[in-house]
Amino acid sequence: MSYINLRGHQVWSVQYKPLFKPRAEKVVLLHGGLSATEDWDHAILPAIKRDFHVYGYDRTAHGRTKIRDGYYHFDFQCDEAIAYLEDMVKGPAHLIGWSDGGIIALYVALKRPDLVKSIVAIGANYHYDCGAIHDVLTIEISDEDKTKFASRSGQDPNLLETIVRKAYEVWATEPNLTLKDLGKISAPTLILAGDDEPFTSEHTFSMYEALPNGRLAIIPGASHFVPKEKKALTQSAIKDFYADLKKGAHFPMTRWPNRRKAETERLRGDS
Repeated sequence: MSYINLRGHQVWSVQYKPLFKPRAEKVVLLHGGLSATEDWDHAILPAIKRDFHVYGYDRTAHGRTKIRDGYYHFDFQCDEAIAYLEDMVKGPAHLIGWSDGGIIALYVALKRPDLVKSIVAIGANYHYDCGAIHDVLTIEISDEDKTKFASRSGQDPNLLETIVRKAYEVWATEPNLTLKDLGKISAPTLILAGDDEPFTSEHTFSMYEALPNGRLAIIPGASHFVPKEKKALTQSAIKDFYADLKKGAHFPMTRWPNRRKAETERLRGDS
């Protein structure tokens, strides 16, 4: 783990290389908003570190990476992810994103589909009008949070409030993808969510149904913190998703398709 120069900005980056698999496929972890790679990689790594070359990085104004002009808007974070894929990963990868990280994965798949092999979007929404409430007036930041922020990033602890307020302001108007946009994402995509997310279940379902090559996993008894609350189930769903891809099952061919009926019939007709 170290800082890398990502097009003029020092970005904290980490890699986990599997033993005995020098040519393993690559996975990039995209942490949640107001979070950091080290806050959640431990919840996901057991599902992937044996078979994949895993990358993670702290986005601008997150974790150990300092702020810079333009930060936090999703277009900015999408471009930063693309730069990381091009310069650090040096090619396409599987993306696993939690919350804002899942949203960024969707944005990257739309802007640069050539860089995305698959997506696991955990606790993600595609539009700000999703039932969640982000009230900038209710923000409370503890001294403990400020100390942690300063320790990680080396920045003024009082800067954290500026970053948090910026995040809430962005969440009030972003993301703003449409179901039509989602319909353009061809990469195999697993939508994974807890059954008690801050946004509505209808929002999650509509996102899954709009994706031409989507899968859906709802984890019972879990909130937006599903990767930590239900580690075993989350990891199992991810492992199953990648196992299917490894077997060449890039589109689910079930015995009794409903939403996938037309595409299933087309594919079976081609075989």
